[in-house]
Amino acid sequence: MKKVCLTIGMLLSLWRAGHAQSETTPPAYTKRKLTVEEVNLVSSYYQQDGNNSAVTGGIGTEKLTDIANGIDLVLKKTDVRNRQHTLAFDLNIDHYTSASSDKIDPLTISSASRSDTHIYPTVSWNVHDDTRRTTKGISFSYSTEYDYKSYGVNLNFAKASADNNREISLKAGAFFDTWSVILPAELRPEGYGSGAEGDRDPIDHKPRNSYNVGLSLSQVINKRLQVLLTVEPAYQEGLLSTPFHRIYFRDGSETVERLPGSRMKLPIGLRLHYFLGDRVVLRTFYRYYVDDWGMQAHTVNLEMPLKLTSFLSISPFYRYSHQSAVRYFAAYGQHSLTERYFTSDYDISEFTSQFMGSGLRVAPPGGVLGIGHWQSAEVRFGHYVRSTGMVANSITLLAKLK
Repeated sequence: MKKVCLTIGMLLSLWRAGHAQSETTPPAYTKRKLTVEEVNLVSSYYQQDGNNSAVTGGIGTEKLTDIANGIDLVLKKTDVRNRQHTLAFDLNIDHYTSASSDKIDPLTISSASRSDTHIYPTVSWNVHDDTRRTTKGISFSYSTEYDYKSYGVNLNFAKASADNNREISLKAGAFFDTWSVILPAELRPEGYGSGAEGDRDPIDHKPRNSYNVGLSLSQVINKRLQVLLTVEPAYQEGLLSTPFHRIYFRDGSETVERLPGSRMKLPIGLRLHYFLGDRVVLRTFYRYYVDDWGMQAHTVNLEMPLKLTSFLSISPFYRYSHQSAVRYFAAYGQHSLTERYFTSDYDISEFTSQFMGSGLRVAPPGGVLGIGHWQSAEVRFGHYVRSTGMVANSITLLAKLK
């Protein structure tokens, strides 16, 4: 917590420093009222299947479907100092059904987590000052699901060079979660509740706090090449295991997942954008990840938007990722009673994955379907495969109105 306070303090200092810089020539004032700049609508459908559910100890169905809808409203105004203020309101609602979560309480018709709705709004405010070449902002977020609630705050600051070819940015965030400790039916102490609606028996609630900072440096190398380097360390503390994940030991006995109460993560990323001409852009991204649970990961992402006509473009993409397992992972029935921590969650096991697909975007001059304010529409399809056998597909529809 001390590190976070220091980071937030440093950000506030940078904010004030940027604010304190004096300019000898005040900019001309162009009054602009708060107006709606754009509205983005997103809908997606996702489905997955596999046979390594953590709820049933690393075996069993991972079938899941998720329908998500979101709306992003962006408003802008210019103040008396010619600074541009951007207010953004983001609301997302997901509804999912999970066959594996339904196994938390297999003796009932359906458990508390058979299906659920996830709601997560965000409000953000950014101020861009062309004269000082700075952008600073703050955002607040809230998230709720059947077994947790989360409150988050983020601060960001960016400063561009005099020629606007280089920019350094700093951000910091903190999220404060409260989790309901829902246990598998056969492992609940007498009088311990299920967490299901209508069950008056009590259950425990545990905190999980997450803190992150991010430093990025972007540079325009020439008119064709742009580079971005990011470093985003993060720290978590509290309940980091999932209490309804079962563990089966070699002797056949059973308990629930147990993981350390803290985790330090360090992702480092490098992004290159190369403009091959007026119609083609090659977007590449590499990320290295390491944490103190013993996991390392490498991810490479390639995307190549291609403009077919003045208003029609396609964006094929491909992502390859490999990660090692955390030191606490073992498959079903492979854990020893002498171990201090244990998990059979294949999300933190060793695997390789591939994600591929394409987007198709239309942005006709007169608006989509002749509707002037409907600036663009895009559909994206993605196919995901994991070496553990899990397969997923997703389709996303995006619409931008201005």
